[in-house]
Amino acid sequence: MASQTQGIQQLLAAEKRAAEKVSEARKRKARRLKQAKEEAQDEIEKYRKERERQFREFEAKHMGSKEDVAAKIDADTKIRIAEMENLVRGQKEAVIREILALVYDIKPEIHKNYRQ
Repeated sequence: MASQTQGIQQLLAAEKRAAEKVSEARKRKARRLKQAKEEAQDEIEKYRKERERQFREFEAKHMGSKEDVAAKIDADTKIRIAEMENLVRGQKEAVIREILALVYDIKPEIHKNYRQ
């Protein structure tokens, strides 16, 4: 009987050691996954920074600096405004005459819905 209890005790101890080993293996796996995730995040961040740098170089090479683009937009805007002002000056008198003609040309009529 004592040998059976001793055998059971050995089995329980072996089961406990196995559970500890499994637990430790799970902890190691979790640490490895966390470390791999952190390394992947670092790699992603490095790649993103490199691509941003390449894009800024490409942008500067093909479009010039932001100040150049802003100056070009301002110049184009001033040209368009000047063109519009010239068109307004050319049409202004004719439009005023037409509006005044419509205002002065009053035709008194009884409304069609008016009943006596």
